[in-house]
Amino acid sequence: MRKDIDKEARRSSRKPVVGSILKAAVEFKAEKAPRLRVFKVTDPVTAQNRVLKKLLTQASDTAFGTRYNFKKILNSNQIREKFAATVPVYDYDKMYREWWYRCLAGETFVAWPGKIKYFALSSGTSGASSKYIPVTGDMIKAIRKTSMRQLFSLGRYDFPETLFQKQALMLGGSTQLQYNGIYYAGDLSGITTGNLPLWFEERFYKPGRHISKERDWQKKIEEIVQKAPEWDIAAIVGVPAWFQILFQKIIERYHLTTIHDIWPNLAIFVHGGVAFEPYKQSFEKLLAHPLAYMETYLASEGFLAYQSRPDSPMELVLDNSIFFEFVPFTDKNFDEDGSIVAHPETLFIDQIEEGKEYAVLISTCSGAWRYLIGDTVRLVNRERNEILITGRTKSFLSLCGEHLSVDNMNRAVQMLGEEKGVGILEYTVLGVKSNGMFGHRWFIGCDQPLDAVEATEKIDAYLKELNDDYRVERLEAIRDVKVEVLPLQIFYDYMRKQGKEGSQNKFPRVLKGAKADEWLEYLKTVKG
Repeated sequence: MRKDIDKEARRSSRKPVVGSILKAAVEFKAEKAPRLRVFKVTDPVTAQNRVLKKLLTQASDTAFGTRYNFKKILNSNQIREKFAATVPVYDYDKMYREWWYRCLAGETFVAWPGKIKYFALSSGTSGASSKYIPVTGDMIKAIRKTSMRQLFSLGRYDFPETLFQKQALMLGGSTQLQYNGIYYAGDLSGITTGNLPLWFEERFYKPGRHISKERDWQKKIEEIVQKAPEWDIAAIVGVPAWFQILFQKIIERYHLTTIHDIWPNLAIFVHGGVAFEPYKQSFEKLLAHPLAYMETYLASEGFLAYQSRPDSPMELVLDNSIFFEFVPFTDKNFDEDGSIVAHPETLFIDQIEEGKEYAVLISTCSGAWRYLIGDTVRLVNRERNEILITGRTKSFLSLCGEHLSVDNMNRAVQMLGEEKGVGILEYTVLGVKSNGMFGHRWFIGCDQPLDAVEATEKIDAYLKELNDDYRVERLEAIRDVKVEVLPLQIFYDYMRKQGKEGSQNKFPRVLKGAKADEWLEYLKTVKG
């Protein structure tokens, strides 16, 4: 027992030293590392060409590389153009059906060298069954590299040295992965957390190994609540909705006014997965002062972008194992259900324009090739390659040409919450037929008083202001818009019923087809 106490004491005594070193390293990298392109890729075309050439070289002897003759592509004078002309566009279903199913069976050198040890389970926001996304050792290294770059970007923020001696709470999936004798499977957050550097895990990472292994989400939350007074948290990492739930439970358990009563040094929120704006007002009611918000674009397929400076959009990671292509999000390239056509128009990083919507294709060191990740983005800063995520290819609502994006919907919900002074943490929208024409049904999760009729009028007015196509279609085609206000617990219970509670799971902003029918049937049961 005495040895254990002495060991812990030695660890504790090292923490300020580690924090000082980390602070100095962060500031040094921020100031001195343009050579490493930590914050800005000055030549995106060259960076992307290098990435593509390296990916093709590494995968040239795989079954995929042989099928599409990567070696011949590498001998071309225009590698990226030859690559785009030779390799077809893949979505998940096609990639799995033709290639990745072989990886799951344990076959090696399918679409990337070696055997795939990990698969990230992801169902996105609309699919019913889990998708198995390969996560190679090279991808884990790439994610760690980009994560360190974002850590170094803290040098651009005015944080005291003492902050770097505190702890970070990462609210993610279980690190106790499923294993079937061939591969491990689980949330990407569980895979990456299980591969944290030892120095970070021992000195900074919370909730720690024991709690992070817990698969029961409610039990994990309860264990974190119990441990909360023992920790000194300075940074949190995860999805806004679940941190809001956690904070509310901690505040209620310990009879606090704000979360800063228990974690006074909390200063940073690294978030991703969903737009933060709809959550911000209600989230900040749980704080004594605002946090520094750092957005990330970390998908199951890779770490695509991150916020590298205060109050800015995210910057694409163009020089770390991901090759990007962009498909104009138009009727020419996508059908009415948001599915991509067989031969879409594709553009490279230097060919896209600010202010336009694009779906993202990626080729990665996990064996994804010209892969439709499912998100849509808008370039907002050409010089810095900064983007905003505007929605999902299948989450745009366009029954009759209204072209409502998730970005439009998020903004309307945010405006409603701000005007009425309420927190709206969840919502979803359905497109319906209405008297031979069309309608939109909104379901809003709010535990504060909110009149549904007034909410309908406000949402409708905001969308007319935000989207000209919607305003025009409301004159004739969209005859009925209706908002229904529901308790938040209904949304959470539905997610639990779907097996999607916690971690990085998000409630879909648009429900279509069978998923819309399931939601409506569920509402009938809970309403009696």
